[in-house]
Amino acid sequence: MRFASRENAVLGQPEVGIGTPPGAGAMQHLTRLLGRGRALEAVLTSADFDAELAERYGWINRAVPDAELDEFVAGIAARIGDFPRDALIAAKTAINAISLPAPADVRADAALFQQLVRSEASQRRTAELFKRGFQTRGRTELNLGDALGDLTAAD
Repeated sequence: MRFASRENAVLGQPEVGIGTPPGAGAMQHLTRLLGRGRALEAVLTSADFDAELAERYGWINRAVPDAELDEFVAGIAARIGDFPRDALIAAKTAINAISLPAPADVRADAALFQQLVRSEASQRRTAELFKRGFQTRGRTELNLGDALGDLTAAD
C-alpha cells in the first residue's frame, strides 16, 4: 500500500529523461497500477506528479493531509495488526499472485536499465544534471521533472 502527503509528495520516473528505462520492476508495477496509457505518460514524460494526481491515477492508494499522514498510516497498521495472521498471509499471497510481475520480468527490466545507464547519452545527461544540482537539495532536485525537460534532446 502507498500513502503520500497531499502537500509534500512528488512522484516521478525520471529514468527516460536521463536516458534509460526504469529498472527493478518499475515498468511492471506502474503498468499494473496505472494502466498502459498512464504508465506510458509517467515513464515517457519523466514528469513530476503531485499526490492528488498520483491518487487519481492509482499510483498511490490515498493522498492524506501531511499533518494526518503518520497517524493515518499507524492506524491502518494497527488495524491490520489485530487481524488473524494466517488470514493476512493468505490474502496477501493471493493478491500478490494476481498482481505482481514474474521475477524474470523484473530481472529483464533491470538488465536493460543496466545496459542503457552505461550509454554515452545517459552518462552525458546525468553529468549535466549533476552540474545543475542533481541529488542536492535545490531547484533541480525539487523540480526534477522540469529539469529533465530542460535538457537538450540532442541524444
